[in-house]
Amino acid sequence: MRELFGGCLIAAGVLIAGLTGLCSIALLMNGIITDPLGALGGIALYAGIPFAIGIGLVMAGRNIIRRARESGYGGTGIE
Repeated sequence: MRELFGGCLIAAGVLIAGLTGLCSIALLMNGIITDPLGALGGIALYAGIPFAIGIGLVMAGRNIIRRARESGYGGTGIE
């Protein structure tokens, strides 16, 4: 069960970070034409926080899975 929860955290984190990254690229491409410095500030402000949350979820999920495997918990639900 712990490995499943860790996998769900990883999946959610990858989706959040990936979509935020794609939106950042779109904002950057649009901002290069109009205002490069303003685009970088907007990306850091609006996309930086969700990207960091997504990366944090991935790291937390990996940590949960690693601890579950080290403790010898088989994930069967029966202890």
